[in-house]
Amino acid sequence: MLNKLIHRIRRHKRIRSKLKGTVDVPRVSVFKSNRHIYVQLIDDVNSKTLVSANDVTSKIKGSKTDVSVKLAGTVVELAKKVGIVKVVFDRGGFKYHGRIKALADKMREAGLQF
Repeated sequence: MLNKLIHRIRRHKRIRSKLKGTVDVPRVSVFKSNRHIYVQLIDDVNSKTLVSANDVTSKIKGSKTDVSVKLAGTVVELAKKVGIVKVVFDRGGFKYHGRIKALADKMREAGLQF
């Protein structure tokens, strides 16, 4: 278990060294635990979170993948209210499959450009 965490953190550091969010093109940061998923749109230049959502506060029900898809729709709605159309995707060191892939695909489908 500890090895998995260490490898994920290393992957995340490697990814973050290449990604940077701005006011115009924020970074979509994704974190998933065994039960929940959290998404934030972050402006790294000013160190501010522009939009955030998670399945805990929104009380979305369903399977983990279904929850990710519904959460992506919520995030896109919030982003459009703020005027964000283009983003940089930060998968947080997690492998790009399952919930992460479903979330990203739905965000693209709903109108965000990666």
